[in-house]
Amino acid sequence: MREIVLDTETTGLDPKSGHRVVEIGCVELVNHVATANTFWVYVDPEREMPEEAFKVHGLSAEFLSDKPKFVEIAEAFLEFIGDDPLVIHNADFDMGFLNAELKACGKPELEMGRAIDTVRMARQKFPGSPANLDALCRRFQIDNSNRELHGALLDARLLADVYLELIGGRQTGLELDSETAKSEAAATAQPRPRREPRPHAASPEELAEHQAFMEKLSEPVWQA
Repeated sequence: MREIVLDTETTGLDPKSGHRVVEIGCVELVNHVATANTFWVYVDPEREMPEEAFKVHGLSAEFLSDKPKFVEIAEAFLEFIGDDPLVIHNADFDMGFLNAELKACGKPELEMGRAIDTVRMARQKFPGSPANLDALCRRFQIDNSNRELHGALLDARLLADVYLELIGGRQTGLELDSETAKSEAAATAQPRPRREPRPHAASPEELAEHQAFMEKLSEPVWQA
C-alpha cells in the first residue's frame, strides 16, 4: 500500500485572495514505512512575499525568483503522487492551494476524498488537546529540534512519523516482540540443574514375561 505524506508552504492563507504555493514536500510511505523516495521543490509564486508568510517559512520573493513556476512542475508533481492517498495536516488548506494552482494551469484537480487529514485524526484521538504538528511531535516524542522555520519536506517527514503514531505506532508490535524475545532469551540462558541418568535393568520376572510373550508370536518379521 502506497501513501504520500504531503505539505506545502504558501504566500498566505487563501488562494482566492491571490496567494500562491511556494514549496511542496512529499514523502512516500509503502505499507506504512517511509521510503527514500521524496518529491521536493521550491516554486516561484510570481508575486511579492508578505512579511507574515516570510516569518513562517523564511522564503523570500528574491530567493524564489529563479525557481520554476508551478505550471513547470505540475506534471512531475502529479506523476509522483499518482492516484495514492494523500496524508496531509489540515487537508482543506493544502488541497485548496494545490487545486487552485492545478486549475490555473489546466491540470485536473485533486479529489478531496483521497486526503487523510491528520488534524482531524488527532482531534478525534485526543479531544481538547492541541493538534498542531509541534504539539503532536512532543506528544509522541518525535525530535523536531531542527524545525526553527516551517519547511515543506521537513514537515512532511515529521508528519509521516506523527501519522504512523496516530494509526497505532511506528512499526506496530516490534517493541513488544523485542521484549518477548529478551524474556525468552533470558529464560533460555538460566542454568538448569543437572540430573543424573537413571539406570534400569529388567528383573528376572520381567525377562521371563517378555520371553513368554515372544513365544506367542507367529512368524515375527525379524526372523523372516
